[in-house]
Amino acid sequence: MKTTGLGKILEQWCQEIQEENIKADRWERKFQETQMRNETLEKTSLGMIKQMKRRVEELEKTLQNCEMRIEFLEAKVADCLQTLAVQTDILNVKYELESDRGQELASLLRKIKALSVRANPYV
Repeated sequence: MKTTGLGKILEQWCQEIQEENIKADRWERKFQETQMRNETLEKTSLGMIKQMKRRVEELEKTLQNCEMRIEFLEAKVADCLQTLAVQTDILNVKYELESDRGQELASLLRKIKALSVRANPYV
């Protein structure tokens, strides 16, 4: 057996090198497996992000539609309140002239008109 200056025989050095190569190969496989897992996770994450972006866009469109619907309904309520106020004025004038009972009704109609005027800012 041949010995080297460090006291190990050549076969021991060869065996140690082979063991280190096996370890290096094992670490390389683990690295590649981890890298593949990371790539898979990244692709999955990107897919989920795209899906969430589409969902957000859908929800934003739905929100816009709902806001437009609310504006439409608010305008419709305001129009109804205005019509009610005009009808109240007409009935008020009509009943005020007729009798005590008519005057009570006219007073009630004035209160309705006042309530509709107060409700206008909320519409």
